[in-house]
Amino acid sequence: MTTDPAKSPPDPPPYPLSGPPPYPLSGPPPHPLSGSPSSDSPSADTLRKLHAARARSAYDRAVAACRHAGIAPDAAQTVPTSPVGRAANALRLSAQSLTTLADTAPNPAADARCARNAAATAALAAQVAASQDDRTETVAALRTALTASRAAATAAGGTAAGQDTALTAEADATEERAVEAARKAGWM
Repeated sequence: MTTDPAKSPPDPPPYPLSGPPPYPLSGPPPHPLSGSPSSDSPSADTLRKLHAARARSAYDRAVAACRHAGIAPDAAQTVPTSPVGRAANALRLSAQSLTTLADTAPNPAADARCARNAAATAALAAQVAASQDDRTETVAALRTALTASRAAATAAGGTAAGQDTALTAEADATEERAVEAARKAGWM
């Protein structure tokens, strides 16, 4: 079966049709999430320090929340069957990731993922700790732990890959708020 070219729709014109490009041609395009050019990113070493500090802080929050909840390291289960087993196992895995981080070359994407995983561990530990009481401070600590985990995930994920300074700064700020909330809850 042949189609009549006169009846088929025309091919769309190539992008862009006219006008200036959507970003300056003299540098790289802006990062789609922050709008800042990717060339303004700090060095891999600087990013390593930022992500590693946030990862250690989140790990410390996770340890404190687990301690507060009475979760012992020996509660870790390779295939967790309970929230306690999941939290203990996540804590064990985060400790391994932090050890590995110290022994590898800086890699912003991997470093940010390590921080993301530590923040997720802290959020999981906060959920277990918060399940034991419903004080206002505990609820606030849980909420800020979840917020810090989301911010760390955003900084590590997608096209950011741990190199977006605005997302990294936001993740750092939410981590600081999560530490303060954990202190107010009596976990640290």
